[in-house]
Amino acid sequence: MLRYPKTLALAAGLISATGFAPLELWPVTLAAFALLMLLVAAAPRLRDALSIGWPFGVGHFTVGLNWIAGAFRYQETMPVWLGWVAVVTLALYLAVYPAMAAGLAWRGRKNPSAYVFFFAAAWVVTEWLRAGVFTGFAWNPLGVIWVPTPAGGIAREIGTYGLSGATILVAGAIAHRHRLIAAPAALAALVAAGWLATAGSTATTNRLIRIVQPNIGQQDKQDDSFDERNFRRLAALTGPPGATPRLILWPEAAVPYFLEEERWARDRIAKLMGPRDVIMTGGDALVYDRAGKVIAARNSLFAMTPDNNLFARYDKAHLVPYGEYLPMRPLLSAIGLSRLVPGDLDFLPGPGPRTFALPGFGSAGVQICYEIVFSGEVIDAAHRPGFLFNPSNDAWFGTWGPPQHLAQARLRAIEEAMPTVRATPTGISAVIDAHGRLVTALPLGKAGFIQTMIPVAGAPTPFSRLGNLLPFAFALLLAAAGVALARRRR
Repeated sequence: MLRYPKTLALAAGLISATGFAPLELWPVTLAAFALLMLLVAAAPRLRDALSIGWPFGVGHFTVGLNWIAGAFRYQETMPVWLGWVAVVTLALYLAVYPAMAAGLAWRGRKNPSAYVFFFAAAWVVTEWLRAGVFTGFAWNPLGVIWVPTPAGGIAREIGTYGLSGATILVAGAIAHRHRLIAAPAALAALVAAGWLATAGSTATTNRLIRIVQPNIGQQDKQDDSFDERNFRRLAALTGPPGATPRLILWPEAAVPYFLEEERWARDRIAKLMGPRDVIMTGGDALVYDRAGKVIAARNSLFAMTPDNNLFARYDKAHLVPYGEYLPMRPLLSAIGLSRLVPGDLDFLPGPGPRTFALPGFGSAGVQICYEIVFSGEVIDAAHRPGFLFNPSNDAWFGTWGPPQHLAQARLRAIEEAMPTVRATPTGISAVIDAHGRLVTALPLGKAGFIQTMIPVAGAPTPFSRLGNLLPFAFALLLAAAGVALARRRR
């Protein structure tokens, strides 16, 4: 057994996170996971395997989720240093899932080839569990490291969690360095399969969109004295109407007004629109009790025509714990904790994916901000939209959070063969085609707009038809292959 396996596992976990955006050093991630698999295989007991998987996960999530600490700079009720406590505490919990995968795979360690397949199957299952337990935290699935490469394309066939399992197979081939042909062959097969799945040009519709990125920082957004200046920025970048109708797209929570109650606010927005324009903007909706008292709010997306008609509203379904609501509020508020979004009203979740008909612009699905990271939960399968709109506010999350968010939006586009459009206040706003490729984007920290045609949606993929049944089937296939290889060895 290697000396200091837990320390090595922690170090491997720390560097493994460099494969995610913005660094995208995916070969380092593969090498780090190969080392993890060797350390687990060398563990003499199950508890040793678990105690290797856990520090690996702590390192992996601490570095990968460091952007969460930045969110604490924009609230006044808790000390800023508590942000790093939150990052490490979350990592300590999330590390349970790599530890579970290590423990499940360890029992097959005596046959190296079978062990690799068992580890891949275990990773698929535990990553799916991470996305669902305690409302789920699906951020940075392992498979997202392939988004900048053609290999990400196989998510159409096996989904994100299946792609993560395939990543473990490649890392396992690297770990078996005595079989020199295995690693390059596995990597080449992954890239070729992904390229074949997403090969093709970017076709566009004749529907014009204008995405507005006002570059309004979170500190200005939360200061009521900046409301008028912020609106003028949005208005200026929206630009004058033209001969061609526009679908105008503003970010999450772009307006601080309650559009359903405040007609004057709708009037201001309507004046920016041409006669056939449609606008979709983020804002808050109030929730009333039977007596007419405001009891909660919803993080919403409103669609409006120039005649002041709010004809559609989508309410965010996957809310961020501690961000948009405080779990166990009586207990946690008593010890001085609060949610990060200012205000006394907790947000309530909406019903989930919906498709909206937009006059003159076809149909759109909506996923607000964090929701886009949940594989298999972004499209109303019974009413498949023409494109997906992902308004977001990534101004909280420094320089690491926004590119990671964009990468996961690209993965949803690949899985569903669905063009995905993002509008954020500070970046990264983008248009993503049905193959997951960036058509155009506005970088972090730059005010501007994108005006282009909406890409064409692809035909429903195997994943869009069957969802997360596919990665589960892939995990069963991996486990069956492990069993077959183990029996062959005997």
